[in-house]
Amino acid sequence: MPNQNQDQNSNNSNQTQRSGNSRINIPEARAAMDKFKMEAAAEVGVDLKDGYNGDLTSREAGSVGGQMVKKMVESYEQSL
Repeated sequence: MPNQNQDQNSNNSNQTQRSGNSRINIPEARAAMDKFKMEAAAEVGVDLKDGYNGDLTSREAGSVGGQMVKKMVESYEQSL
């Protein structure tokens, strides 16, 4: 029977693997996602720059992400 530390280490390695899977490794996909993000930001009035945008407020960043999700849901619904 594994001890508690082994179980905890197992969980940590699974979390590491999952977080690494969210990265975009295909250059074309990254470019498309960046374009999509810029379009969503423009629609909600957030001024995104190429590169670092750490000066955004949580509200601004959330509104961009929310707009992206909204557009993805609309696109999926239209494909049905």
